[in-house]
Amino acid sequence: MTDVSTSLIQAAYIVAALLFIMSLAGLSKHETAKDGNVLGMVGMGLALVATLWLSLRHAPWGNVVAVFVAMAIGAAIGIWRARRVEMTGMPELIAMLHSFVGAAAVLVGLNTFIAADGAGDSVHLVEVFLGVFIGAVTFTGSIVAFLKLSARISSRPLMLPARHWLNLAALVVSAGLLVWFVAGDSLVPLLVMTAIALAFGWHLVASIGGGDMPVVVSMLNSYSGWAAAAAGFMLGNDLLIVTGALVGSSGAYLSYIMCKAMNRSFVSVIAGGFGSDGAVSDSDVDYGDYRETNAAEVAELLKDASSVVITPGYGMAVAQAQYPVADLTSKLRERGVEVRFGIHPVAGRLPGHMNVLLAEAKVPYDIVLEMDEINEDFPDTDVVLVIGANDTVNPAAAEDPASPIAGMPVLEVWKAKEVVVFKRSMAAGYAGVQNPLFFRDNSAMLFGDAKERVEDIIKAL
Repeated sequence: MTDVSTSLIQAAYIVAALLFIMSLAGLSKHETAKDGNVLGMVGMGLALVATLWLSLRHAPWGNVVAVFVAMAIGAAIGIWRARRVEMTGMPELIAMLHSFVGAAAVLVGLNTFIAADGAGDSVHLVEVFLGVFIGAVTFTGSIVAFLKLSARISSRPLMLPARHWLNLAALVVSAGLLVWFVAGDSLVPLLVMTAIALAFGWHLVASIGGGDMPVVVSMLNSYSGWAAAAAGFMLGNDLLIVTGALVGSSGAYLSYIMCKAMNRSFVSVIAGGFGSDGAVSDSDVDYGDYRETNAAEVAELLKDASSVVITPGYGMAVAQAQYPVADLTSKLRERGVEVRFGIHPVAGRLPGHMNVLLAEAKVPYDIVLEMDEINEDFPDTDVVLVIGANDTVNPAAAEDPASPIAGMPVLEVWKAKEVVVFKRSMAAGYAGVQNPLFFRDNSAMLFGDAKERVEDIIKAL
């Protein structure tokens, strides 16, 4: 390849890396999120073209055709799934995409070692080993996350005896295999480690409860980034290293934010078995009687209110109620009612899930507030509509030290004058913990499909 071609490709990589950084900056705010997505897509397109030019310029035509056929098949599948997936299915789709990154890192590592016939210095061998290890953990861990999020397996944690010792043993044995691999240039320790890492990744995520799945998704996002960076080292691709590092570091920081929002120790969560699902549920405790209401009564409450806060949860996403909720918001604001949204950091099963749903329904960005911004305003709020949320508005987190979710920061909706809870039934939330909010004197239960109940309220208005 000529020096000019090399320089152009490196320049394309630099521009793509800058676009990825600008994309992350854009994604940090609601108003600029769409622009951030566009920048990321442009950067990835540029990187793809440059990489194809670098890899295929002197390749046999058979290889070129095979690559483009594979890309066409992958693109067709990707477009098909992206068009069909509902917003409620995004968490499990993302988990599955993470598994693809992990699988790619494993295949790249194995192929790199086999193609070089074991040749390579110690640093390169360490890169191959770590890349395969991280990729294998990401692959099976992401599959378990997908199965849990899609309810194909139970969301409860897998509590094996001495599970933490099993995790430690897997790491110690893998470290020993690394020494053997570097010293002996043998494929055997690499294959044995791959099998151990696959089992380790499966157990690591299986032992985390469903209540901590938002942390798991962001954690796997970080793992997939480091797996991509490792693949970049193995292939000598600087852009892949930069991109992987950006994804890995941002995913790790997001995991930290999620743990802080849930009052979880990040180390404890990734060690497995620390999720709220691992605790004994208090769903059998007798909190007394609850009060049931109907759409007409809620409409009367809203007519007389001057301040309303809506706190959505995953139930709103499942019911696809964001559109009538946006309509209700518009009608109340036309009447002079101050309407705002309170979003808990883990309101959905994916960080930012509720924000995306509300933006999709054209809810103004400036009335969508985070938990820390809205909590102090609840005592001055006339009506709170809790739509499909449960654990994120549970007062037991703040008032009951024995609760499985004790210490978790929550939306303090019970401090408002009136609270209306939209639920299908009195069942406990995703973390398996009953909510004493439902039995408070200022709370009323509105049962049924959230979308239908909101539409009924709009008609009553």
